Amino acid sequence: MTLFDDGLSPLRASAPLAVRMRPVSVDEVIGQESVLGEGSPLRNLLQSAGEGSTISVILWGPPGTGKTTLASLVSQASGRVFAELSAVTAGVRDVRGVIESARDQLAMHGRGTVLFIDEVHRFSKSQQDALLPAVENGWVTLIAATTENPSFSVISPLLSRSVVVTLTSLADADIAALIRRAVVDPRGLGGRLAISDDAVAVLAEFAMGDARRALTALEAAAAGIRSQAGDARPLLEVEHIERAVQHAALRYDKDGDQHYDVVSAFIKSVRGSDPDAAMHYLARMLEAGEDPRFVARRLMILASEDIGMAEPSVLQTAVAAAQAVALIGMPEAQIILAHATLHATLAPKSNAVVLAISAAVADVRRGRVGTVPPRLRDAHYQGAASLGHGKGYVYPHDVPGGVATQQYLPDVLAGAQYYHPTSHGAEASWGQIAERLGGARRGERLGLSTPSESAADPSAQENKP
Repeated sequence: MTLFDDGLSPLRASAPLAVRMRPVSVDEVIGQESVLGEGSPLRNLLQSAGEGSTISVILWGPPGTGKTTLASLVSQASGRVFAELSAVTAGVRDVRGVIESARDQLAMHGRGTVLFIDEVHRFSKSQQDALLPAVENGWVTLIAATTENPSFSVISPLLSRSVVVTLTSLADADIAALIRRAVVDPRGLGGRLAISDDAVAVLAEFAMGDARRALTALEAAAAGIRSQAGDARPLLEVEHIERAVQHAALRYDKDGDQHYDVVSAFIKSVRGSDPDAAMHYLARMLEAGEDPRFVARRLMILASEDIGMAEPSVLQTAVAAAQAVALIGMPEAQIILAHATLHATLAPKSNAVVLAISAAVADVRRGRVGTVPPRLRDAHYQGAASLGHGKGYVYPHDVPGGVATQQYLPDVLAGAQYYHPTSHGAEASWGQIAERLGGARRGERLGLSTPSESAADPSAQENKP
């Protein structure tokens, strides 16, 4: 007997471990408590599926989070026909064929159909349009799965007729529970091997929230020790995992010191303009299973905190990288993160932005706020003019050069300066601009013409926005 002889049918026994371990009831589902809780749309669909409910659902989440499983459970709970299409291979003709079959089932046998479409974001607009009549008339209960934001990848008419349920990557504890269940469950390895706690932890980190990835790695590692152990009950260790997935188990506890140490070294390497060190720590984080979205968030913060106006385009790169990472996922996301990291590392550095907002916040917290000057107050509501709101305001667009001579800070803060530009990179030129604009506001015209009489006339300015 091998580790995979479980007494099941030959077809079932030959299926991948991830398929054999697919939950057969909602109680077996691990994780996703927020979308399966009482009163949630998905729970209501599962509970009312047998009562003729035709609510269509779009399941949005990363790979391996249970989208196919949940669709199958809805079908089982309802006793309906289950039809499945993959957007990778199906065309409009396939969609229409399923819909015609569903109408026949409903008309002749009174049985509804659950239509599961995997990777629905790959469907063209015409393919998605073909689904609308069936969803609108309740001929099928559509359950569509996508790894991309449905707001961008699903047409509006289909989106408005469906409930979007967002699934999240499984936590390491959920993955660990799933692994331990697969080791002992007769559908899985049936207890014919044991697994160390360290091996479970490594598999959970390697999975990065993807249940299918975890079970596939477990299956590969179990197959690797089967021939060596004979009929004994072997112990699956970290080295077996490493050999099976060709992935070194790094010391990196995402909730412990290693996590914070490596993240800190990554940030300081970028701030210190060392591209090689930045690449090293980025690789360590990603290979150890760090959430790439966490890295992208750190880069966005760093783009303003440590670079700012010295190279404003780094923030654009970091934001674009964060959006791309959310859409693409690993492993390709590591290329995008490397791009953003190198841009941030090689850019000139300045912390003037964080110093500016920190100084302004410090004044506000000390009570140095004053009152908004009357000329800057809202003058659009009835009675504002009688209060003097907007009186004396000079509209900058009416002034040659676009900068009016007037004070914007409250009187108590007149002359305060929070932003102190450095001479690094682009901030040197931005500093010159800030100095020139400040002089113009103080009346040091620096070549700018004085406001025209109409621009200086309070009655002409008090209703400007």
